[in-house]
Amino acid sequence: MQPMRKNLANIFKKCLKISFIAFLCGFLSLSLSVAEGQAETPKPLLISALAQGNAITDPNALLRYALPIDNDTIRKLQDPLEDISNYLRGKRWPPIAKDVKSAKFILTLQSDKILASIPDDRKAKAESLLATITEQVNELQEAVEAKDKDKVSELRMIALSHIGALEELMVQGFPYEVPEEYANLPQLKGRAKVKLETTQGPLAIIVDGYSAPVNAGNFVDLVQRGFYDGLPFSGAGDNFVLQTGDPVGPEEGFIDPKTKEYRAIPLEILVKGETLPFYGETLEELGLYLPELALPFNSYGAVALARPDTEPNGGSSQFFFFKFDGELTPPGFNLMDGRYSVFGYLVEGKDTLDKLTDKDKIISAKVVDGLENLVEPKNS
Repeated sequence: MQPMRKNLANIFKKCLKISFIAFLCGFLSLSLSVAEGQAETPKPLLISALAQGNAITDPNALLRYALPIDNDTIRKLQDPLEDISNYLRGKRWPPIAKDVKSAKFILTLQSDKILASIPDDRKAKAESLLATITEQVNELQEAVEAKDKDKVSELRMIALSHIGALEELMVQGFPYEVPEEYANLPQLKGRAKVKLETTQGPLAIIVDGYSAPVNAGNFVDLVQRGFYDGLPFSGAGDNFVLQTGDPVGPEEGFIDPKTKEYRAIPLEILVKGETLPFYGETLEELGLYLPELALPFNSYGAVALARPDTEPNGGSSQFFFFKFDGELTPPGFNLMDGRYSVFGYLVEGKDTLDKLTDKDKIISAKVVDGLENLVEPKNS
């Protein structure tokens, strides 16, 4: 009877964790006061099928896939190298070897299709990157043949980093117009890197303005103002989130010194395949169930804007790190997705995030790259 009791205990544990999501959403909401609502633009209803396959949990992979590019060939090069992670822990060498072979095929026969998406003034750099990637994939094949797990892991990450750099060369300008009603808010027309120095050590975040320009712009603007310096962290429940950004005093968000008003930031969620983000309503309210998002909550350290439960447009300065748990975020079924605006991912400092509690604080926050992508409001 022991195995059955153990199984029932595991089921009960999973039920508790699923129930915790409802509590978590409530916590993130109750930590903010309901701000004055803003006008919302009606959106078309879309119904999506359940997402299939393995959830991508690597923040760098998610950021690569979120780039606004249209080149199937570079994705066919990237996909098998990303896929290796599904087999490496178990040392499943045959599918790993197949993935490397697929990548080599693309590099050998279809490099011209990759270069076709590169502007002329960037072609020389792209060709150099392709040569480097080809060399790394050849070395990767040798490491696979030697069944050197550590070397395969290292070479795979380096090659994918260079593929990401190559994909960034394909991006030409900002891919869409943000609705005019948000012109009074800062916007990030690209990406930026933010470093937080905390009482437990450093954290680094890549902020993605391609997928969430208004939320990302608000965050980068507040970092640049020094708003977060000295602010404490707060936790929730079973330590699944770590939140900060609540200023000292009675206010629960950023008060613009020019307007003397609470800066309210809209819910902003980009669904893959859509031309621009949905604003002002949760995906559930829009009738859009479990679509594939540009920035899902799959990764440990996903960074999102906190907001009142009843006001999608009521977020401001408070944000949280989602401390990913595999049982809470199975492929295609994450109850956080579509409820909160993810605007970036933790890319350095996982050990630091693990240690942070409500007894810690941000010492300083700085924009270390990409500040040139911040567009100030028209009325500033």
